[in-house]
Amino acid sequence: MENIPTQAPSAASQRKKSLLIVLALSGIYLIAEVIGGIITNSLALLADAAHMLTDVVGLLLAFIAIKIGEKKADPSRTYGYYRTEILAAVVNAVVLLGISVYVLFEAYQRFQNPPEVQSKSMLIVAGIGLVVNIIGMMILRKDSEGSLNMKGAYFEVLSDMLTSVGVMIAGVIMLTSGWYYADPLISAAIGLLIFPRTWRLLKEAINVLLEGTPNDIDIHELRKVLEQTQGVSNVHDLHVWSLTSSVNAMSVHIVKNKDVSQNQLLKTLTETTVNNFKISHTTFQIEEEGYEEKEVHL
Repeated sequence: MENIPTQAPSAASQRKKSLLIVLALSGIYLIAEVIGGIITNSLALLADAAHMLTDVVGLLLAFIAIKIGEKKADPSRTYGYYRTEILAAVVNAVVLLGISVYVLFEAYQRFQNPPEVQSKSMLIVAGIGLVVNIIGMMILRKDSEGSLNMKGAYFEVLSDMLTSVGVMIAGVIMLTSGWYYADPLISAAIGLLIFPRTWRLLKEAINVLLEGTPNDIDIHELRKVLEQTQGVSNVHDLHVWSLTSSVNAMSVHIVKNKDVSQNQLLKTLTETTVNNFKISHTTFQIEEEGYEEKEVHL
C-alpha cells in the first residue's frame, strides 16, 4: 500500500525569487567585467569573468530546472520532474570544474612570460565584483541549505567572490611592486581553492542520480525504529532515495504479527516515518509471517 501526498514544491522552488535577483546582478556585472579584463590584460580578472559567466549560465539553468521541476506529475513521470534540479546541479559542477582546469592551464602559460597588467583599473573592476558577489552570497546562503540546486548556485557565487578577492590581492601586489607574476599565481590559487568544493557538490548530485541513501537520513536508525514498532516482527528490503533535495522517498517490506490489524499497523508506520524522518513518499509492503520472498535485499 502506498501513501502519496499531493506534490509539494521543492526546496529550490520556494526560493526562486532569490535566484532571479542574483541572476540579474551577476548578468549586469559580467558584461562590465569582460570589458575590464580585456582592457587591463589581466588573467585573474578574466578568470573572474569566466567564473561569473558560469554563475550566469548556472543560475539560469537552476531557474529553468526549478520551473520544469514545478510541473505536475503525469502518467509518464509519476514522480514529476524533480530530478531536473539535480541534473542542473551536475551541469553546473562539471562546467565549473572545466573552467578551473582552464584557468590553471592559462596560469601555467603566463608563468612563462607574464604580460603587463593595468593594475589600478583591475582593482576597481574587481572591487565592484566583490560587492556584487557578497550581495549574491547573502541572498543565497540560507536558501542553499535545503537544495543541491541552490547549493550549486551558492557555490558558484562563493567561488566568484573568492576570485574577486584574489584579483584584488594580485592588483595591489602588481600596483605596488610591478611583480606581474602575481596575476597568474593568484589565478592558479583560486582554481585550486574552488576545486574541492565543486567536487563535493558533484558527488552529492551523482549520489541522488544513483538513488543512494540521502545524507540527511540515518538508514540504520530508520530500520531500528521500524523494527521496534509494535506489531512488527521483521523488516527487509528497505530502500531510501531522493527525488531531489529535501524530497525523499522510501519503500520497505514489513512482516507483521498475526494478532495486529494491518490498517492500524500501516497508519502507525506511516506516521512514525513521516514525522520522525525527512521522508515524504512512503511505500510499505505488509506481509504475514511465513510469507516467502524469493530474494531479499538488505
